[in-house]
Amino acid sequence: MTDRSHDRDLSKDVWSSYKYRDHVPLRGLQINGRPALTGLAPALVGEYVLLFVRDPLFQAMDEDPATQLSHRLERPELAGKSGMFTSWSGYYRGAHITAISGGSGGPEAELCMFELLEHTNATTFLRVGGSGGLSERVRPGDIVIASGIVRADGVSSAYVDPGWPAICSPDLVMALAEAARALKVGYHIGLTRSSDSDLCGAGRPSVGGFLRPDQTRIVDDCRRSGVLNGEREASTIVTMATLFGRRGGACCSVADNIVTGEAFQAGAGHRAAVDVALEGIAILGRMDRARARLGIDEWLPSLSTNDEVGLEDAAPNAAELKR
Repeated sequence: MTDRSHDRDLSKDVWSSYKYRDHVPLRGLQINGRPALTGLAPALVGEYVLLFVRDPLFQAMDEDPATQLSHRLERPELAGKSGMFTSWSGYYRGAHITAISGGSGGPEAELCMFELLEHTNATTFLRVGGSGGLSERVRPGDIVIASGIVRADGVSSAYVDPGWPAICSPDLVMALAEAARALKVGYHIGLTRSSDSDLCGAGRPSVGGFLRPDQTRIVDDCRRSGVLNGEREASTIVTMATLFGRRGGACCSVADNIVTGEAFQAGAGHRAAVDVALEGIAILGRMDRARARLGIDEWLPSLSTNDEVGLEDAAPNAAELKR
């Protein structure tokens, strides 16, 4: 990860000239000493954060997704609960993980990312959820591991200009791909598109088939430019994580494909996406420990020759996972 500590000084230049600086809390609203919107206890938040949406299209919503994931963690502990977000922390194969669930879209993702970035020491933020296919290459039930995010949203534009690239952490992409391969999950690495609008802004018709003429070209533009899938939160998560010196990424299942006409399948690939996310973070934890021992900033493939930190046995096979 890049050292971005100097950015605080750059921000102070703007903050010092901000007319209303004495009218707003610099670190956001708090209630009883905790960040107000997430209700997080910062000391309980792990290094690796999985961000979920309470999405009925992604899974059978018989339980909050963060709570559901907590059943797979060692020593699970409620890290925060508010009217908007629920967070659980615990350990998985040596990695300290926090799962947080909330509402859909970039604006809500911004709220929890702000409090996580401002109040915790988390280093890695992974969007885990559902998406729609935008390429002939992907099928319902497949997993897309994002290498970068097409920023078709409004939230990220409030932070950076249109030409700023939302690049996913290479370490995170590699770890997720290793996990998907070990689990024998059908996966693709490529571009994910984020749009605040899940209908017109994504090239899908709204009420009565409404679309503006220019929006009828969105799907074909994605096909031509190699975009694999579309969703709503990854741009905000990856932009904010990267901008403030952390790591961001996205691991999304595909539920339908507007290009091929393959119909929506509720929950398609959901379990696989969660499995890949968990095992990928476990692998990333091993990578991080390896580079920390050597005192280097980035994990390098040559480190896998060390049996202690090799990736070939970092994730279980599919049969082991089911036990």
